Amino acid sequence: MDIVKRAARFFRKREHVIAGVLLAAIASLLVLANNPEYIETFAANRKLPIYCVQREQKIAAISFDAAWGNEDTQTLIDILARYKVHATFFVVGDWVDKYPESVKALAGAGHEIMSHSSTHAHFSKLSAAQIANDLNACNDKIEAVTGIRPKLFRAPYGEYDDHVIQAVTDIGMTTIQWDVDSLDWKGISAGEITKRVTEKVQPGSIVLFHNAAIHTPEALPGILESLIRDGYAIVPISEILLDGEYTIDHTGRQLPKSSG
Repeated sequence: MDIVKRAARFFRKREHVIAGVLLAAIASLLVLANNPEYIETFAANRKLPIYCVQREQKIAAISFDAAWGNEDTQTLIDILARYKVHATFFVVGDWVDKYPESVKALAGAGHEIMSHSSTHAHFSKLSAAQIANDLNACNDKIEAVTGIRPKLFRAPYGEYDDHVIQAVTDIGMTTIQWDVDSLDWKGISAGEITKRVTEKVQPGSIVLFHNAAIHTPEALPGILESLIRDGYAIVPISEILLDGEYTIDHTGRQLPKSSG
């Protein structure tokens, strides 16, 4: 019986501790809800990539991540040329090793070639020195093929934290994300890709595609036609970014510093 009583007391104590933790968590949430300046301060202190850009005019950028297959690269070049559109291709160093002629063809067609890392590693698990070494290795490969050293970087898997953003910034590069995800990598239909992109693009948007996604070549012409018909100029990412000093708000939107 003593064992039963001790066990009962033990579980009652645990219940009290759990209840106390829950009450403390709820109290913290209430404090945050009633003091939005705390949230703003936290967001302001985070290091973020650029997801999109504050633009008044209808201008958007489209980008492709190139990490694995190569079978559709020339098709994409041909489609983009048909609509006189230049895009940004974030390529992995290993992809450059496998397909240097494709990298040359992309650059020769006027597309930007930027870094998507050397080996598509999880950057949040790397030290600052490892990140720098990885990016420089990829940049060396791209520069050797195109003659131009990348200034923009997109993190593998879209993963980042303060440590990653700072390490990238420290070597003079800018981390770029996206605010419109085509989800083409999921194998969704061309119609679904088209609907997602055309409904979500707004002035200053950066759109994410993948060079080896199965339905992207089918969807791309309709997307370009729709955006152009709607008055959009479609440019490489470097041309949509703001010149001079800027800030990045809590959503990842790049703003002129005077607006921050």
